[in-house]
Amino acid sequence: MIKRILVGLGGTHFTAVAIRQAVDLAERHGASIVGVTLVDPNRLKRLGPVPAGGAVYADRIRERRMTVSREALEEAMAALEAACAKAGVGCRIEWEANAPFDRMIALARYSDLTFFGLRSLFDCDFSSECGLSNEPRESVIRLISGGVRPIIAVAPQHRKLQSALVAYSGSMGSANAMRCFVQLHPWTDLRLQIVHLEERKGRGGRLLEEAADYCRRHGLEAETEAIDAKAPGGLLRCAQEKNCDLIVLGNGMGGLLKRRILGDTTLELIQKADRPLFLAR
Repeated sequence: MIKRILVGLGGTHFTAVAIRQAVDLAERHGASIVGVTLVDPNRLKRLGPVPAGGAVYADRIRERRMTVSREALEEAMAALEAACAKAGVGCRIEWEANAPFDRMIALARYSDLTFFGLRSLFDCDFSSECGLSNEPRESVIRLISGGVRPIIAVAPQHRKLQSALVAYSGSMGSANAMRCFVQLHPWTDLRLQIVHLEERKGRGGRLLEEAADYCRRHGLEAETEAIDAKAPGGLLRCAQEKNCDLIVLGNGMGGLLKRRILGDTTLELIQKADRPLFLAR
């Protein structure tokens, strides 16, 4: 059951997609939306060492950053409020000027699902311009380990969500992600494709059978397939070939979110994915 959706407003091109998909889902479920700003003005002012005689120029850069950031956020907030009003969805905005990540973690305690553009946290230009951490991996770890989950990390372009690829290894983490997705049942008409990345051929049959049976008992039919874990492109290529619009991820898929640390497989997928990700733990 989805009754409250949290949306991170970063003022980037990802934000419009997050708003559109969150409002659509809220309208389907009769849920309300809370939007929280993700840019910290205090960090925007940090430029690092300023050379002698460069103080005036540094102040101009800070002022420009603040202006651009505030304008982008105001546009994002207006867009969210307008979209919610049009859809008849309840909405409130949380402008956080000091500790946006802390505020998002606190709000996630009372939210069923969180939307934001995850890849934007891995974009160096976005990080430097908007005052995010120079270690974007640490920012994401902080959100996920702090309890911000499940997350739908939107892709740069909106796409109608009609099918989902569930990455399932048989680990408790990947099972939790699958259960969370199935029990939330965000899109009632979604087609499921459960994929097991096999290290050794022939070992995924039983796991896939049990996973499909679980989904079936929740009213969702699922196709299954085992693929070679070493195959080029892995999950993303599989999702593209099967025309799946969303990828469901949890612990245990080749290091995905393992021990609260984003492994190289996840980092690469987030940076390259052309479709949204559902992240759980």
